Amino acid sequence: MLPIAVITDSDASIPADIAAQYDIRQVPISVQFGAQTFESGVNISDQELFERVDRDGRLPTTAAPTAGKYVEAFEAAFGSGAQAVLCFCVSSKVSASYQAAITARDLMPNRDINVIDSNTLSMGQGFMAIAAQEAIAAGKTKEAAMAIAQDAGRRTHLFAALSTLKYLVMGGRAGAISAGMATLFNVKPILTIKDGKLELLERVRTQSRAWSHLIELVAQASTGKPIERMALLHVNALADLQRFRQQISAGVSCPDDTFIAELTPGLSVHAGSGVIGVVFVASA
Repeated sequence: MLPIAVITDSDASIPADIAAQYDIRQVPISVQFGAQTFESGVNISDQELFERVDRDGRLPTTAAPTAGKYVEAFEAAFGSGAQAVLCFCVSSKVSASYQAAITARDLMPNRDINVIDSNTLSMGQGFMAIAAQEAIAAGKTKEAAMAIAQDAGRRTHLFAALSTLKYLVMGGRAGAISAGMATLFNVKPILTIKDGKLELLERVRTQSRAWSHLIELVAQASTGKPIERMALLHVNALADLQRFRQQISAGVSCPDDTFIAELTPGLSVHAGSGVIGVVFVASA
């Protein structure tokens, strides 16, 4: 255990093997179907989530980790020898995770716990946690590690294409008539992160055009700036993502260590099955 532990929540979308490699603990977001509660990344995956959604015909609700869950994570870190904790939470504009971590910190006033609002989500948040852990492993101070992580966050971009508006309609986030027209014309919304929230960037026609446009957006955002890190995101669409990976590799200079990540249920329930996305950190 390094002297400073890095903790985040499961909305960071860090694949389990990479989280283990960096010794980053992800406190799980809860997903609730009626009286049944699951934990994202623990006992429910994107595939299992949408199998249940399609079978039941309704979306579950989600909930941020409780303060108690964060206390458990903090205590485990200190019990393993950490002297301080850096906790990177999904944007406070989309979740109560940050506030729960703050409450947990205040319940442990004699411990060195630092809670950071990432102001982003998915691997944007995940890359911040990874950057901090790398800095700590290199012997950087707590303050330097936080600064490095926040700098990485400012240089991170996320673009994603929705496959369908079906799930937005189920969640009441799109009107049935407008969704029906979008489906009729095969419209694929393109999303990005703005001010800590997923927002509609534009709409394009057809999946092939959506993928091409994602690649164009990545190329434009990284012009003159080599890409330091990249993750390719999907929601229950691994086969599609493998095809997209071939296309983006032909159009963009992707890092050798580019990896695939599930969006994870805490987020994917709001975007729907079939999402394809890219998160990358451009060089300074």
